[in-house]
Amino acid sequence: MTDPIEAIAFYGVFVFAVTVHEASHALAAKIGGDLTAYNGGQVSLDPIPHMKREPFGMVILPIMSVAFMGWPLGYASAPYDPRWALRYPKRAAWMALAGPGANLALAVATAIVVRLGMAVGVFEAPASIHFSQITASVGDPSSLMAGAAFILSIVFSLNLLLFVLNMIPLPPLDGSGALPLILPDPWLDGYRRLVHQPMVGWIGILIVWNLIGEIFSPLLFFAIGLLYPGIQYG
Repeated sequence: MTDPIEAIAFYGVFVFAVTVHEASHALAAKIGGDLTAYNGGQVSLDPIPHMKREPFGMVILPIMSVAFMGWPLGYASAPYDPRWALRYPKRAAWMALAGPGANLALAVATAIVVRLGMAVGVFEAPASIHFSQITASVGDPSSLMAGAAFILSIVFSLNLLLFVLNMIPLPPLDGSGALPLILPDPWLDGYRRLVHQPMVGWIGILIVWNLIGEIFSPLLFFAIGLLYPGIQYG
């Protein structure tokens, strides 16, 4: 059974990370000229509009999964006008990149906080690394700073995971939506028809479900190597 405090922390970080992700999609669309998500209230760091849009993906499924599996599964979405995306495929591609880009920025910001904490002597490199232990507090393991180290660890790991996951160039993930930035213009119509086939999306989900562990683990340890130069884990 998952520790209730840890479950609440995991769910809270999940909601925060996904809200930032979807709000970034919505903001990029607004900047690009599509006000669909803006008019729906998604250009906001308030999680409520995002929960109202996807109550199962942001509330029911992640709460159930964190309670029974120890970590949250879920999803969300920001609406956009498909006619706008068809007319401005490059702008739509930047919209797709905005979500995972925001998660990467959060992971980098968290790493900076960890390094600052190490500089003032409140955090240190842990003896071992795992998803919820990216940094450790100095001194009493039951202190407030130990709780802060735990929260920072899951903020770093979960946002890095959301970045890596969504950058995989398979539908329905954001990486597939970003491909028009590098595809030749004559290919765009055929590519759009392909990625909007429901079966293609299900195949993408199946592939990612089976490979994400193998993809994420080495990238996590690569990021840890940048966070703690000279220290080797694994």
